[in-house]
Amino acid sequence: MRVTFLGTGTSMGVPVAGGFGEELLDDDPRNIRMRCSVWVESEHTSLIIDTGPEFRLQTIRSSVKKLDLILITHEHMDHIAGLDDIRAYNYAQNDAIPLYASSRVLQSIKTRFDYMFGPDKYPGSATLDLHPLNGPFTFRDLTITPLPYLHGEITVHGFRIDDFSYLTDVKKIPESTKALIRGSKVVVLSGLRWGPKHPTHLTIPEAVEIAQELDVPCTYLTHMNSYVNHKETNNRLPDNIRLAYDQMVIEV
Repeated sequence: MRVTFLGTGTSMGVPVAGGFGEELLDDDPRNIRMRCSVWVESEHTSLIIDTGPEFRLQTIRSSVKKLDLILITHEHMDHIAGLDDIRAYNYAQNDAIPLYASSRVLQSIKTRFDYMFGPDKYPGSATLDLHPLNGPFTFRDLTITPLPYLHGEITVHGFRIDDFSYLTDVKKIPESTKALIRGSKVVVLSGLRWGPKHPTHLTIPEAVEIAQELDVPCTYLTHMNSYVNHKETNNRLPDNIRLAYDQMVIEV
């Protein structure tokens, strides 16, 4: 299984609109971060987790030519704003794209993108086949297990896809979800910044502590802000915990 990090930045991207925070960055391109998303490819499946505001640009620069499945972690706009661009895949594949998310998130999508659904669906708009998350399921050659956890006060769903577990916008992971993650070969966790602590996101030290508790062979951190320098941070991290970066490709 091949995983491409399409974006690894916080909700505002790095740098943010107007170039604010740009002065904090050096010339390392790994410090430029679009909003969080990953592309997972197996022998028979091409899927995306989250479609943020740069979804179109991410798919172009990483050559995502086929899309079989969409998984959505939660309804914040940095994770769903790019859903309109799914229509290009509808046209190319001549089919609806299945999308899995919690019932709450599906309702939010139908409300925010109302022109895509119902009897008044706008001609040519994206066509999505919505499915509520009801536990683990199989899609073609992949076993997908939803991983519920807390992002502040709301429940978000990460996903374990075979031996790869992906969790972004994390604040607290219940023990029942940790049990579902254990045994993975690779886990991705969000790590917003070194400090101070944040009410809805893990800091990097908090993410490292959870990674060490999970005892997964390899952990990558995502959802970093402008204050996180790629090279300097990796020099401070344990050898089996690294920062992910945009367009990074790993094999699981």
